[in-house]
Amino acid sequence: MVIWNKHLTERIKDIEDFLLQEYKDSREEKKRDWRTYEQQMSVRIKGAIRNLEPLIDEATSTISVHREQGRKPALSLKQKVILLFLQRLVAKSNRNMAYMLDAFSLLSGVDISYKTIERLYSDEEVEMAIHNLHILILKKKGVDKVDASGDGTGYSLSIRTHYASEVEKRKDEAKDSETQGRMAFAYSFKMLDLNTNLYVAFGMSMKSEKQAFDQAMEMLDKTGIEMESVRLDKYYSCASYVERFGDTTVYVLPKKNSTLRGSFKWKKTMFDFVEEPLPYLEQYYRREHSEAQMGADKRFFGWRVEQRRWDRINTAIACTNLWHNLFNLYTV
Repeated sequence: MVIWNKHLTERIKDIEDFLLQEYKDSREEKKRDWRTYEQQMSVRIKGAIRNLEPLIDEATSTISVHREQGRKPALSLKQKVILLFLQRLVAKSNRNMAYMLDAFSLLSGVDISYKTIERLYSDEEVEMAIHNLHILILKKKGVDKVDASGDGTGYSLSIRTHYASEVEKRKDEAKDSETQGRMAFAYSFKMLDLNTNLYVAFGMSMKSEKQAFDQAMEMLDKTGIEMESVRLDKYYSCASYVERFGDTTVYVLPKKNSTLRGSFKWKKTMFDFVEEPLPYLEQYYRREHSEAQMGADKRFFGWRVEQRRWDRINTAIACTNLWHNLFNLYTV
């Protein structure tokens, strides 16, 4: 069947008028068993802490640094990475503190200042170890081909500005700092494997979510992981973004003014949207997993970052992403 722009426009209107509600009504509502959820969360966090040291040993074992003569660092690379991850994990409630009791034995005998901890966020050796740890976690889980969901979020740089509230007010304008008039957020884009709930790639930018997306794509290329399908929100609903994913099946909801103008890949995506809207929506809305996972991360680690330098902000968000992966590493 041949489709024209009018067919695309009509289908978009159908989605808004009744198909979206029909799809939502057909879905089963799953009620969360909070008692089971809390038990599972406890097991995941304690398991992540117990496995942190051997994973860091493996991630740092291949890093060799030549130093000139001078004062020997107060901490080994292993201690630096452990201390950084524990600093990110230190939370605000008795519950989280109970989860962490197994961790403190890892740093016995360490006596350093708060400035030393802050400098860990811009330590090049630590940055290499974090990268190695990310790749190691993906290999341990056997991640090589993924059905993915990509989404962006923002971490507030001040206590007065909340990203979710700004997005609700400003819509897509909140995704770009140039429309803000000031630097209010650090933008992060994360690519989630829907089968394992691991972040396979992520990027950070002080300017826009688009730049964070570009960094995540660069990181994805370096991992060598193949994407069989990906789901993105309307911010990425245009031919140039769809084409960027090559042979990967892309699910996006077209904007109101969308046309069929663009590459064959874009036309094929819009054809699937027009011809089989309900199966298409079913695949597209799997991206809700991204929103749920990032929401859980923010509830656990907080919705803002304390660091002020861009490189340290990047490290802080990367550590949050790796804790997320550690929590999901040994789950079924």
